[in-house]
Amino acid sequence: MDLLLIRHADAAPKNVAARPIARDAVRLLDASRPLTKHGRARLWRTVHGLERLSVSFDRIYHSPKLRSTETADALSSLLHGETIVTRLLCAPPGEALLREIHGENVAVVGHQPYLGALLALVVAGGIALRFGLEPSCVAWLRGDLRPGGMHVRALLSRRVLRALATR
Repeated sequence: MDLLLIRHADAAPKNVAARPIARDAVRLLDASRPLTKHGRARLWRTVHGLERLSVSFDRIYHSPKLRSTETADALSSLLHGETIVTRLLCAPPGEALLREIHGENVAVVGHQPYLGALLALVVAGGIALRFGLEPSCVAWLRGDLRPGGMHVRALLSRRVLRALATR
């Protein structure tokens, strides 16, 4: 399996409430944060950079948060299959998430710190490593989707993807 972990593009800042609000209300505000204009421009370069590498997906999994949905929508030009929304990408990764992901060429669009934790899980078997992924960057993995079963094929920063997109 080729698994591309893609952090959502730059999103609008978190809304700060003038008065205390319920914990669920904060989650709703966070879940509805859209991509910024700058984030959409960077995402365009990510998509075109992946096109230059002849990347395609048979599935895209993404969280239900708006910024993740918008990022997955932008990647749809590389998709030859289905898009799947999963709440499991809004929490630390585990066996349930690994059981849900299927395909040969798969993109997973999500959030930090969970994407970094997923990277550590499938590459290092869950050893307490921290991988920071910047918005619109890609970690390209290959192997068996199980703890410690994958290796890093490439880490594509926004800078690298921008260079590929403009070639």
